[in-house]
Amino acid sequence: MSSRNPMRRGRFLAHIEPGSFLPFDRDVPRLVDGRPLETALMEPDGSPKKGGLVQLAVRRLPEEDFARIVNLGLPQELEQIEATRYDPNGGTFDDSAAPFERPVLERLTRRPYRDVAFRRKVREAYGYRCALSGLMLRNGGGRPEVQAAHIRPVDKQGSDSVRNGLALSGTLHWMFDRDLISIADDCETILVSHNKVPGDVVSRLLSPDGRLLKPEDPRDAPHPENLRWHRENVFGRVLTDEPAPWG
Repeated sequence: MSSRNPMRRGRFLAHIEPGSFLPFDRDVPRLVDGRPLETALMEPDGSPKKGGLVQLAVRRLPEEDFARIVNLGLPQELEQIEATRYDPNGGTFDDSAAPFERPVLERLTRRPYRDVAFRRKVREAYGYRCALSGLMLRNGGGRPEVQAAHIRPVDKQGSDSVRNGLALSGTLHWMFDRDLISIADDCETILVSHNKVPGDVVSRLLSPDGRLLKPEDPRDAPHPENLRWHRENVFGRVLTDEPAPWG
């Protein structure tokens, strides 16, 4: 769904349902083998059209074109690709499900698929380093130990955008989700509940400068609104009786 941009004449704004956004795993070019991915922009001989539809800000996209573009950016076999990335034998992926080709919309709304896509993009954005400690840990098979954490949880209308994610080690992910750590309004200073977290734990786990590691691409940096939501709704809550991992 779209509407005219009141700030820029001739431009439009896309309206995305909260929680539905999912970035492509890989960039999709406008042309493949010299042919447009949109059939409406293709001449009968397969060459790109010029002018006309090409210059429209909003174009109708047939289902076949939509599926072709999505499948290039978010492959059907993305879960298998991730499962076999560091284990050529396939890890724990259920190969029996592989032959079934799910419709695009059904696949993109499946939580397991979205989690894999989100994890791949967030970990890549931070160079497979923990955003709070700066450490890059890998197991014996080369698999990164860093996890992808939602800043604003999905069940609280958080999106699967990279800007709603942080790459975190297991312990720091646990602390971030349980009100012990957050990020200040400068979007880089690490906040710690010192009355709940022992000082020696802080010195062992967090970056010495107490600042958030930024993604390699500034466009992937955490959105200030997501960080604000975490500070106001998660950080500082009453700690549960769940035992801490350093106890």
